[in-house]
Amino acid sequence: MAGQILEEFEQEIESFTLIPSGGGVFEIMVGDELVYSKKKTGRHTDYDEVGPLVRELFA
Repeated sequence: MAGQILEEFEQEIESFTLIPSGGGVFEIMVGDELVYSKKKTGRHTDYDEVGPLVRELFA
């Protein structure tokens, strides 16, 4: 999913940080805005769900 985000939004992204965590927990943030949190939802997501949320923030 990280690769898809970088590919689609390469013109908008100034930096990208991937921070490994235990237990498969991850969060996706754009600037200070939390886009998705596996910790909060308790489930995985895919690009079809996250892509539109990121796109909305860059619109």
